[in-house]
Amino acid sequence: MSKTKKIILAVAVLAIVVLLIIAATTGEANKTVICRDCDDGLVTCGACEGDTVIEGKEGPADDVLCEDCDEGMVTCENCEGEVHLRGSWWALLPPVIAIGLALITKEVFSSLFVGIVSGALLYADFDLAKAIDAVTSDGLISAVSGSAGIFIFLVELGIIVALINRAGGSAAFGNWAKTHIKSRVGAMIATFLLGVLIFVDDYFNCLTVGSVMRPVTDSKKISRAKLAYLIDATAAPICMIAPISSWAAAVASYAEEGEGIALFIKAIPYNFYSILTLVFIVAICLMKFDYGPMKLHELNAIENGDLYTCGDKNESSEIVAEYSKNSIIDLIVPVVVLIISCVFGLVYVGGMFDGASIVDAFANTDATVGLPWGGLVALVIIMVYMLIRRCLNFKDTMECVPQGFIAMVPAILILTFATALKNMTSVLGAKYYVGDLMGGQAEALGSMLPAIIFLVACVLAFATGTSWGTFGILIPIVLNIFPIGSELGIIGMSACLAGAVCGDHCSPISDTTIMSSAGGQCNHINHVSTQMPYAITVAAISFVMFVISGFVQNIFICLPIGIVLTVATLFVIKAITNKKKA
Repeated sequence: MSKTKKIILAVAVLAIVVLLIIAATTGEANKTVICRDCDDGLVTCGACEGDTVIEGKEGPADDVLCEDCDEGMVTCENCEGEVHLRGSWWALLPPVIAIGLALITKEVFSSLFVGIVSGALLYADFDLAKAIDAVTSDGLISAVSGSAGIFIFLVELGIIVALINRAGGSAAFGNWAKTHIKSRVGAMIATFLLGVLIFVDDYFNCLTVGSVMRPVTDSKKISRAKLAYLIDATAAPICMIAPISSWAAAVASYAEEGEGIALFIKAIPYNFYSILTLVFIVAICLMKFDYGPMKLHELNAIENGDLYTCGDKNESSEIVAEYSKNSIIDLIVPVVVLIISCVFGLVYVGGMFDGASIVDAFANTDATVGLPWGGLVALVIIMVYMLIRRCLNFKDTMECVPQGFIAMVPAILILTFATALKNMTSVLGAKYYVGDLMGGQAEALGSMLPAIIFLVACVLAFATGTSWGTFGILIPIVLNIFPIGSELGIIGMSACLAGAVCGDHCSPISDTTIMSSAGGQCNHINHVSTQMPYAITVAAISFVMFVISGFVQNIFICLPIGIVLTVATLFVIKAITNKKKA
């Protein structure tokens, strides 16, 4: 680590310590919050009469469940002392600490853990025993139990990738690509198109596109950082504008019954970040240039053949041997089986075979159940296929099981820590703080509100690492702020969804970002730092478009302006970078 980075790290650590000391000594971390019936607070007080509504629970003011007793959010006569702080800006401190340290130190595991511990200290009012309990119970254990389905799916995909590599399917596809995909641009566009085609789920998209296209991009000397960006930029954005996807189902679940999918479809044209990200990818690939940290990675790959540039080489395929007798069919069949099985698993879990329509099945499905369900079926079929084809014998097939698991261990660890950090942010009440902040400013902002919603969603998703959690917080607020069915309301909904995707796309603790690093087998911090300038560029353009659309409110005018502005911005950046080079 350079001297400058050491100084920055020391300052950052000192700032963290100072903030925690302030929180501990001023009582900001454990003051009693005011009652919703009295003002805008979150809890009841003895002065209120009648019923108080807290998180969907109704009851007399002195009978509402207390967070120290059960799951309520309020104080009660049976508890001693003051209730934990809920809904203040301190709730956003732990993810800010984790993200800051990760970007400074380039070390994600320790940074996430420091963020988890700081959140636990705030939640426990600096009681060490309670903080340790919060880290283990509310943080890590809840993270593992809540993400168990995704962990299983990751392991299944890891085993499938190991089987394909061992059978020689990836090598055969790479050899085919060398003769049919002639250029770096062709390889990047092919990666983009495959990402667009797999729109059902972002996790599935990230890992499938990475495993299929990695041999192609490697043969064309495309850096792993660029591959990870292409994967990430066509995962969540395409899922967010696809009516049949796990993301559409998640958004629909937060709207009024029967209106979710219709509302989602109406919001698609104004989802500037998702649409313009896809435009941005095609344009920058065809224009054949890069900027920011990505430029260094790409030049190093082209000139030196180094696909990694810096950081650890997250290369799992090195541990598997490939048979000389192989065919491209040994990659195509497993991928097709995987896609069909996962789609079937999603609609099965959603109740399609119990009478639900395919749209309702996607709206009601649970990806954490449907994807591992489909992954398991696909894994068994692929194993049988490999044995029948005599690509592998039984011993080779079984050896791929631990190899696939080992390949996914880094992604599972990061996802566990990132989810634990989200849990800490949740128990500190970040959603209440953001909700009250938004609700209080709605009337004054007027037509500027969609742009402000976009910024708030970006910050919240970046800090918490979850786009689903972000639009889960903001969608009910947006629906209450705007008139139902109004054009401005649709734009506000789009801004909420676009901001959630943008913040999730940039965040080092986002599960989709982590999966993209795993899919591209790229060092996680390299992926975050190289894609950040690209994501911020599109975010800035999207902000301008939400300002314009708030006043114009016509998609046939706004969307073409956004596309032209995106391409024009890239031409300006290219001209500036060429001038600097000269």
